[in-house]
Amino acid sequence: MAFDSTNTLAKSALGIDNMAWSGTNVNGLFKEIDMKISRSTGYAVLAVGYIAQHKDKGVVLSQDVAKAFEIPLEYLLKILQQLVRANILHSKRGPRGGFSLAKPVNKITLLEIIEAVDGPFTSQFSLAVQGKGSKLGAQADKVYQRAIEQARAVFAKSTIGELLGSRK
Repeated sequence: MAFDSTNTLAKSALGIDNMAWSGTNVNGLFKEIDMKISRSTGYAVLAVGYIAQHKDKGVVLSQDVAKAFEIPLEYLLKILQQLVRANILHSKRGPRGGFSLAKPVNKITLLEIIEAVDGPFTSQFSLAVQGKGSKLGAQADKVYQRAIEQARAVFAKSTIGELLGSRK
């Protein structure tokens, strides 16, 4: 997949496949935590950003988004429908149809997009149960939960408007 390195939104999309928090070392339990953000979520961020950048057109065609980022159209349409269900986008059917933002860019957070596409951003890490009550497992769960809470806070504060440099 090719992305223009000068594209502000593409650079801000947190990496299409993953984001890594390097150097994390809490009580010697972890040296690195890799947090996976799905390809679908990356595409969703790019699509919402593209629609925001072209909102003066009224509605944006899904084909235009697919072409801009080389995303398979059928795959993109499924993602766009998830964003419509989450009230991030509106869709309009018909010959003059397309997609538009359901709310201002400064009200659309990365957390909303992530959760619209991938479901709740929560901890499913349970070493305490797997480790049969071991202290190590319980401590590891606490560290992971703190990491999830911090990531949620960052994503909840980050808006498409900020990524685009918009104050509107």
